Amino acid sequence: MTDDSMHTATSHTQTERPLWPALARGWRRRCPQCGSGPLLSSYLKVNDTCKVCREDLSHQRADDGPAYLTILIVGHLMAPLLLLVFETWRPDPLVLFTIFAVGCVALSLYLLPRLKGAIVGFQWARHMHGF
Repeated sequence: MTDDSMHTATSHTQTERPLWPALARGWRRRCPQCGSGPLLSSYLKVNDTCKVCREDLSHQRADDGPAYLTILIVGHLMAPLLLLVFETWRPDPLVLFTIFAVGCVALSLYLLPRLKGAIVGFQWARHMHGF
């Protein structure tokens, strides 16, 4: 058996799952399979199974991926904005710190569960980590 035929044989054993709908459902913190059931039971805890379609979600392992992506996005948005605000208006340092600290925390808290859902949706669509 050649490498190409082995790859074809293994790829046909798993059903194709659409990537973009799974990512969008995960971003909305919904089950990547049905899009109806909640993906998370608390802020970052993934449900073991979907309450609607009974899809097994217990094998997901997002690990540090959502945190790294959150830091990457928040840093790339806030650093240029910080420079722009400082160069344009020259606010008091304490005011600048307060505004950007609150902004960074708020944006991080908003993005973290959504990015975790998107990573779980990606893993589900690609049959990764036990799905």
